[in-house]
Amino acid sequence: MSERTQWDSRISFLFAMIGVAVGVGNIWRFSYVVYTNGGGSFFIPYVVAILILGIPFLIMEYGLGFSFKTSFTEIMKKINPKFEIIAWVLVLFTFIVTVYYMVILSWDLVYLFSSLTFDWGADAANYFVNTVGGSSNLADASSFLIPTSIGVLICWFILWFISNRDIDKGIGRASKILIPLLFIIMGIIIVYAFTLPGASIGIDTLLYPKWEMLWDVNIWLAAFGQIIFSLSVGETLALTYASYLPENSKLVDNVIFVIFSNSAFEVCTAFGVYAILGYMSFTSGTPMVQLITEGTGLIFIVFPRIFNVMGLMGHILAPLLFLSILFAGITSALGLFEPMLSSTTDKLGWSRRKTTTVLCIVGCMLSLTLTTGISSYLIEIVDTFVNKFGVLLLIPIQAIIFGWIYGLDNIIPVLNEHSTIKVGTIWKAIIKYIAPVFLFGIWIIGIYELFTNATKFEFMIDTLIMAFVLIFAFYFSRRKSVGN
Repeated sequence: MSERTQWDSRISFLFAMIGVAVGVGNIWRFSYVVYTNGGGSFFIPYVVAILILGIPFLIMEYGLGFSFKTSFTEIMKKINPKFEIIAWVLVLFTFIVTVYYMVILSWDLVYLFSSLTFDWGADAANYFVNTVGGSSNLADASSFLIPTSIGVLICWFILWFISNRDIDKGIGRASKILIPLLFIIMGIIIVYAFTLPGASIGIDTLLYPKWEMLWDVNIWLAAFGQIIFSLSVGETLALTYASYLPENSKLVDNVIFVIFSNSAFEVCTAFGVYAILGYMSFTSGTPMVQLITEGTGLIFIVFPRIFNVMGLMGHILAPLLFLSILFAGITSALGLFEPMLSSTTDKLGWSRRKTTTVLCIVGCMLSLTLTTGISSYLIEIVDTFVNKFGVLLLIPIQAIIFGWIYGLDNIIPVLNEHSTIKVGTIWKAIIKYIAPVFLFGIWIIGIYELFTNATKFEFMIDTLIMAFVLIFAFYFSRRKSVGN
């Protein structure tokens, strides 16, 4: 196995980590979470969640990756060989996230091309169902959405083209180009959104505080959930990227910078989104409550309707928005793909290029199965199960393994050596006591919602996913690592 490559500069690492954090969810989900969880008052639990979960957990991941200089599965095996199968379960769950994430990117790619001529026409909802995302009607499962299928092939090729190179020449260079462009494009959209008539209606709606909701446990769970998924806490993305860092890296300082950048981006984007929704409400007379939604409904249905009535600026803003989503999605997909790539490379002793090629072929084939006439429904099922059951369970398990069994004292010297901000007793207490309690609580609530609302079809898909993960986790954990 060749010597582990490194980032060529701190800038490459920071841009790559910002790319992991700043994804599609920052653009289409965060503003909805804020509005439905207390408006302006949501920022109190949001900041608390950053301080007692986001920052401490990422610091731990940075410290572990930097100290061990190897993949997550190898780290867990070195702590205790019995833990390797746990590591592979998490890595495989993250790979599944990559699989359906690429389908979402293909939707955006289709809309990017459609935005040049407004192919969605007057009925944006019908266009999404019939051309891109499909519906929940199982009778449509036998047909394929060809534009989405083609988009998947293109997106996986882009991922392969970047990931098959060494970390600094592939992800590093791509991130240094895509992240600045993403921030510039989104900055243009946000600034213009503030100038639209009715923008203040949207922003006031977003920020209007509902202080009484601070006593509702759900608003706190929403804040912690937002931080977990926005920063990809515990999904080994940060740990894997940190394993490529050179010596003398300021680990804690890097964590603070990445988290600040992510929060600044999603907060500013939320203002831009609601400013545009306010414009639509003002010009059409549609109440804000009828426009507010999240995810595909916001980006692929509501926004095309808004662009239809904006005239010339709609034809400028539409391609910019879908291009920014594509850039955000690509950089996040690279991070989601890396743990599986790194772990498989270390396990099998293959070259990075060979491993990338094989995994991209497998991933692309799996993604194509999600481009049928029930594409959006399938992705909703997979996303809900993987995150609410798989990832959320394995994050607190990591806190227990690293905090209680391995011992955080082993990485404190590495974390503090070159960092301006130091960690110690409080940080250890958060990882060992506070984080597991919060995380297990969120997991229990998520599991209850998942299995009380699941249909037979959804339960069947969940079972197939679990079987896939367990079979391959068992296979990889039982196979000897090449060179070990």
